[in-house]
Amino acid sequence: MTPENLSLINESFSIQAKNFDSPTLQFSKADYLNHVLDTVRPEKSDLVLEVAAGTAACGRTFSPAVQTVVCLDATLPMLEAGKAAAEQSGLTNLIFEKGVAEDLPFLSGSFDLVMSRLAFHHFSAPVKTFEEMVRVLKPNGRLVMIDMEATPEPDRATRDAIEKMRDPSHVSNLTKDDMEMLFESEGLSIEHSDTVPIEQHLESWMGLTRTPPETAKVIRDRMVSELSGGPKTGFAPYRKEGEICFEQRWVLTIGRKPA
Repeated sequence: MTPENLSLINESFSIQAKNFDSPTLQFSKADYLNHVLDTVRPEKSDLVLEVAAGTAACGRTFSPAVQTVVCLDATLPMLEAGKAAAEQSGLTNLIFEKGVAEDLPFLSGSFDLVMSRLAFHHFSAPVKTFEEMVRVLKPNGRLVMIDMEATPEPDRATRDAIEKMRDPSHVSNLTKDDMEMLFESEGLSIEHSDTVPIEQHLESWMGLTRTPPETAKVIRDRMVSELSGGPKTGFAPYRKEGEICFEQRWVLTIGRKPA
């Protein structure tokens, strides 16, 4: 991770920390988190690491079902928000630690389960991060990756550019093939993969990052233009109850490290 990438992530998520788990948004959607938990079915004895945990929404969901969850993130306000939420819920088996995903401060083979949710599109070196996640995973352990799927060509770059306008820490969405290649290149066998469409409301989506009004207007105008038959944005926007909406496709991939 470059210093510039880390700085952008810290700046962006320090802004987002307070409202990231807001029920009016979809980034910590309880139904989806429960779907992940039900699909992974962790063991009660599992020692879990959540990489780039943010507010640890995934870690907090897994907490009652496992022994311990270590939640690592580079942005202190996100960790503080996650810790406060855990305390409010009476969860006592979470450990919050500041650190970067590309250089995990743990011994090799430390965790039964390593997971990351909605983070890889922020990484300037996703391969290095994935290698680190595999390194700290025990033999026969499982790696869980959840992230937004890239828009198909030829609109992929256009969508990424608009994503960066809204959140400068965005780097690039990966395709489902890109994600599966990460697993295969590290010798992990893929045991499960699914894709779920998640609806986002344009104004709430921009509000989370406090997109400057002039930038928000450019994004909004481009969406409105596409709705009127103009150039594609890669978001395929639509109107619902008077609001502009679009879908993100969240891909859940579970792989197992060789024994």
